[in-house]
Amino acid sequence: MARIKIDLPDSFVFSTTIPVRITDINYGGHLGNDALLSIMHEARLQFLTYLGYSEINIEGRSIIMADAAVVYKSEAFYGDTLRVEIAVADFGRVNCDLVYRISNAESGKEIARVKTGIVFFDYNARKPVSIPEGFRKKIR
Repeated sequence: MARIKIDLPDSFVFSTTIPVRITDINYGGHLGNDALLSIMHEARLQFLTYLGYSEINIEGRSIIMADAAVVYKSEAFYGDTLRVEIAVADFGRVNCDLVYRISNAESGKEIARVKTGIVFFDYNARKPVSIPEGFRKKIR
């Protein structure tokens, strides 16, 4: 079976901590895969807020998630605090990737790597639009 590989960038532009809630735990007693994507969503919103944006307004444009890849490295449990680091990579005309490194904030142990494909989108026209130059400048 082919395995997904997510290479990490040399540096990250944003970092936050997010606690693992009891509702994030699955029947196996650890962080569920669906909950990890919700945690990434929260981290993405915090990142955009840090830049002065929201998902619906990045210099007049919105974003949608086109795809996601997850590589699990170890378990996380209720009561753990996760450190989520975010970098922006692989710019296209209308898209880029957000790369996340998730680790246990206390031990530093890597929990997962996530890569989400982001497309800049005009909801009124229902079509992709170019990445705002101001966004590019803020994260470089």
